[in-house]
Amino acid sequence: MKYLLIIFGSIFLALGVIGIFLPLLPTTPFLLLSAALYVRSSEKLYQWLIHQKYLGTYIRNFREHKAIPLRAKIISVTMVWITLIYCTITISELLGIKFLFIVLAIGITWHILSYKTMK
Repeated sequence: MKYLLIIFGSIFLALGVIGIFLPLLPTTPFLLLSAALYVRSSEKLYQWLIHQKYLGTYIRNFREHKAIPLRAKIISVTMVWITLIYCTITISELLGIKFLFIVLAIGITWHILSYKTMK
């Protein structure tokens, strides 16, 4: 079971890292899930993760403050809207899909803005 948790933790870690570069893939939830799986399977991997210069900051900030930095909110919301408006215009001609993209953008924006802003 320990090895299975490590494998899934590593998969979610990879998804979290990819999420840094892809606006529709969330970073923090995947990193938090990875940390939770590591803490149950390998203290060494958990400590390594939370002490990483960039990745550990996501986890520590969210764990301690339940907040997202203003810069991250602005970048995230902007990238979501740019990406989904682009998709709405270019990807599909179906009105239902276009509507789905806009609803998705609204939902992601609401989710991001629902967290406190870290000062």
